[in-house]
Amino acid sequence: MGGRRALHYVLKVADRPQTARFFRDVLGMKVLRHEEFEEGCKATCNGPYDGKWSKTMIGYGSEDSHFVVELTYNYGVGEYRLGNDFLGLTLQSSQAVVNAKKMNWPLSEVSPGLFQTEAPGGYKFFLEDKTQASTDPVQKVTVAVSNLQRSTAYWSDLLGLRVYHEDKAKKSVLLGYADNQCKLELQDIGGPVDHATAFGRIAFACPKNELPAIEATMKRENQKILTPLVSLDTPGKATVQVVILADPDGHEICFVEDEAFRELSQFDPKADQLLNDAMSADKSDEWFAKHQRQKPTA
Repeated sequence: MGGRRALHYVLKVADRPQTARFFRDVLGMKVLRHEEFEEGCKATCNGPYDGKWSKTMIGYGSEDSHFVVELTYNYGVGEYRLGNDFLGLTLQSSQAVVNAKKMNWPLSEVSPGLFQTEAPGGYKFFLEDKTQASTDPVQKVTVAVSNLQRSTAYWSDLLGLRVYHEDKAKKSVLLGYADNQCKLELQDIGGPVDHATAFGRIAFACPKNELPAIEATMKRENQKILTPLVSLDTPGKATVQVVILADPDGHEICFVEDEAFRELSQFDPKADQLLNDAMSADKSDEWFAKHQRQKPTA
């Protein structure tokens, strides 16, 4: 599994300006790419929506060496309902703690040197008050599971992630593909996992020739495949092949071919301005207000 790597986690956002402010000004991330789409993604990258949407990749560096966040914005959705599935993203950055305090962004110290804050929409982020890592400040993504043993077997035995640490008292397991990559933490919540409408998706890259084998393994083991192997087009950029899975608790997992994705995911120096321009041109809130209607809640 040496050719596999963690890429990003997808968050659906309803307030794009405030979300951009949180990631850029509080966390100190930079916009890596921004793309606008006129219709829904055939691999449901933007969720079960057919209309206009945008994708903004934001992080501390290129996905070649960093775990980033994909912000998905559907123009016709004003709010998403949070479930209990996404438990938080942990990053190491004392500067983010400083930024949050300076901006009076809500911040609470949950244990010595560890602060909790929230992105717009209620997504939890945990900030370790340590000098920002020179490699990748993003340490782990934590998701809820209903049966830790079953989920650990799925992620390690079927998808090949290595178990780095198991905390039996906390009922959690830390997994990953490599020491220098963001980890995935599974936290047993002792009950059903509710994805609501804000459900996310975690993405990994793998060599192109491994994609059919991943799909075949899931078929053989009677596991859920949400989107069979398919090619996705991005206007003016590389076409990539992906397969979308769901783990035993319904967490969506995207495996994308590494070769084309490295080309697709190159940093765009115009990305920040493209996002700003898109936000300035977005009149969806004004349209709903003019027609005395509330933007729909998903």
